[in-house]
Amino acid sequence: MILISACLAGQPVRYNATDALNLKLSQLVKEKKAMIACPELLGGFTIPRPSAEIMGGNGADVLNGTAQVYEQTGKNVTQAYIDGAYHTLKIVKNHQITHVVLKENSPSCGSGFIYNGDFTGTKIQGIGVTTALLQQHGINVCSEHSFYVMLMEDNQNIF
Repeated sequence: MILISACLAGQPVRYNATDALNLKLSQLVKEKKAMIACPELLGGFTIPRPSAEIMGGNGADVLNGTAQVYEQTGKNVTQAYIDGAYHTLKIVKNHQITHVVLKENSPSCGSGFIYNGDFTGTKIQGIGVTTALLQQHGINVCSEHSFYVMLMEDNQNIF
């Protein structure tokens, strides 16, 4: 089973109440080959919500306490991001999920890039909080841009 970010499946759950629909991923959900979750909603956030970025590092640094997640308003929302990551991990374990496809650039879900923490739209290499936690538990995580490669490398024939 695969877990996909809810926004990639067409759910308007992003901070600005939009989606990031990926038709191939959405089709996997319709075919019951994948399920969806939004780590940020699992962490207690509402829709819409202020944008947030990791300051002082990446998701792994947030988990070890050396970086924080802040909303653009200045509010520290680190614990909600950590909570959402742990709720997502619980879903992954409960459903024997082997692969997770998360939305790139997100402070929760980024698997290759995140924003740099100064709210200027500048991206840096890094991972989000949920991605970091899942990777620490041996879960294969990728973005919507690289899921084909990941599945092919692991000999997953779901299409």
